[in-house]
Amino acid sequence: MATKQAPSADNLEEKVLFINRCSKVVKGGRKFSFSALILVGDQNGRVGYGFAKANELTDAIRKGGELARKNMITFEMEGTTIPHEVVVDYDGARLILKPAREGTGVVAGSRMRSIFKYAGVRDVVAKSVGSNNPINQVKATFKALKLLRNRGKVMEMRGAA
Repeated sequence: MATKQAPSADNLEEKVLFINRCSKVVKGGRKFSFSALILVGDQNGRVGYGFAKANELTDAIRKGGELARKNMITFEMEGTTIPHEVVVDYDGARLILKPAREGTGVVAGSRMRSIFKYAGVRDVVAKSVGSNNPINQVKATFKALKLLRNRGKVMEMRGAA
């Protein structure tokens, strides 16, 4: 359930990754509430996500978008791919990310593919070998992006440059 919205004034594109509808049975019938997982990115190394809940779907999407803009991260890239291989565990989700040659494209599942697209990564191979819970997959992907380091900076820190 993914819908795309038009780019906003700050060059950020927003996408609804997942919507969950919860119902509570009360005296008058059922009361519905919604949670939304929103992705925001500029396709140039900056990306963020927001997870929000509300009684109305539009409110949940709006709140999630605001949270996503607040929680944006930047990460290291090497050309059109990631600098090195990463294996990440988050809750039950386990992800493997590998750099790929130029022209390979994004070989990943739907949620990771969206994150890489909005982040601006054009060549990467990724595999989810754990949970398929969308929230945990997104959090694991962001954890992996935060772990990425530039090879030159690491060599400089070690004093090997």
